[in-house]
Amino acid sequence: MLTYPQIDPIAIAIGPLKIHWYGLMYLVGFAGVWILGKKRAEKPWSPIKPEAIEDLVTYGALGVILGGRIGYTLFYNLPEFLHNPLVLFEIWKGGMSFHGGMLGVFVAMWFFGKQQHCTMMQLTDIISPLCPIGLFAGRIGNFINSELWGRTTDVPWAMVFPNGGPLPRHPSQLYEAFLEGVVLFVILWIYTAKPRPKMAPTGMALFFYGCFRFFVEFFRMPDVQLGYLALDWVTMGQILSMPMILIGAGMIYWAYRKPVPQNV
Repeated sequence: MLTYPQIDPIAIAIGPLKIHWYGLMYLVGFAGVWILGKKRAEKPWSPIKPEAIEDLVTYGALGVILGGRIGYTLFYNLPEFLHNPLVLFEIWKGGMSFHGGMLGVFVAMWFFGKQQHCTMMQLTDIISPLCPIGLFAGRIGNFINSELWGRTTDVPWAMVFPNGGPLPRHPSQLYEAFLEGVVLFVILWIYTAKPRPKMAPTGMALFFYGCFRFFVEFFRMPDVQLGYLALDWVTMGQILSMPMILIGAGMIYWAYRKPVPQNV
């Protein structure tokens, strides 16, 4: 069994001002998209110019934060929301959903595409290979916060989390950081190194993220307010990931069935 590293969730404290590692992880993700996005925007097939990346990141950040919060409330905390709609604004209690954040980014890219005179899909094809940076950083933030830990286990690398009781558990946050962050980034970065049919990069991101998330859910504890939703093993994360897998596979199939260059 490994020892959980005791890391103070508060990275910087100046008087009453406290900056948490989790918040800094969001900044790392947005900075990564901005830096690498500029490189991708220099490609001849990019629908936007490098100087537009700053605005793209701003729109994307709003989509992630608003969509993530709304998605968590509707997907994971709906009964409480129906009882008290103001719970949506109680951000100090935590609660963000990747699937909600993803939908928020799609909406944000639709609005931004209107300004840039390009389609939402052209923009999501550009940013899809960059999103794993934020996913990696976010899961490391979950690990530091000792939250979203895994199921109990006796594997040699199990850990006892401060908020997870006395039993050793899977460090599922690190599994997700590796698969959804490192592995997904490598797959998408290499795949998009040259022009691909429009919609294919977005489809690849949806498909592989959905597969990785569905797999890791077998090791991750379900949200306590929901538990297992079916068959004593199906979780909300898996239910939300299934459409991603199917839609992503469909997008890849359609993109290669009638390939359209990225600059069209």
